[in-house]
Amino acid sequence: MAQRTFFVGGNWKMNGNKENLEQLISTLNTASLHEDTEVVCAAPSIYLDFARSSLDPSISVAAQNCYKVAKGAFTGEISPAMIKDCGADWVILGHSERRHVFGENDELIGQKVAHALESDLGVIACIGEKLEEREAGTTEEVVFAQTQVIAENVTDWEKVVLAYEPVWAIGTGKTATPEQAQEVHEKLRVWFRANVSEEVSDSLRIIYGGSVTAANCRELASQADVDGFLVGGASLKPDFIDIINARA
Repeated sequence: MAQRTFFVGGNWKMNGNKENLEQLISTLNTASLHEDTEVVCAAPSIYLDFARSSLDPSISVAAQNCYKVAKGAFTGEISPAMIKDCGADWVILGHSERRHVFGENDELIGQKVAHALESDLGVIACIGEKLEEREAGTTEEVVFAQTQVIAENVTDWEKVVLAYEPVWAIGTGKTATPEQAQEVHEKLRVWFRANVSEEVSDSLRIIYGGSVTAANCRELASQADVDGFLVGGASLKPDFIDIINARA
């Protein structure tokens, strides 16, 4: 069995200014963080440089989105090349807010994944079902279809972390129970074994997102197939340190 390094991403979303991000960064820089956990902070693109120059080098920086080509007449977009130029190593792609607020479809997300990986940027690829899909019993169908499109665009899985984020749990205060999270993560591993390879199924980190807090993170982290978290609101608070240390 591959040893999967615990991975905790903080998605700051469209939050923060230099003053309060500086306070957050200083809290992170001086905290005692579990050394076996990989930590990544996803800053708004306008603060990528600021985050990278202020954060301790042991903490990686991610962008929250990017476009599918390196440069060109795409007003308002940023490319993996620019993200890397700012010293960031990761990008979040396919987040439910990109899918459902901004209308990004699977095909576009797949193209972005392919280009980011070609550009040697790590990808935190997000999947997850909406409430009506879970209630209709189509969770597996939905997340497998989203995963399939991502998988078709990946050649090197070492640069990919898969984030399962049930849309009904994001920012709602509703969290999937540890059992619900484990069930989907386990089914995803089975899917990878059948559709990609046993090696990838064993080594790929599948992290959970959706109202992760200091109060529920330890129980979630104890599940066999939960390899970390993608944290939204709580990543802007001191609680984020407890979440990073969920396995400590």
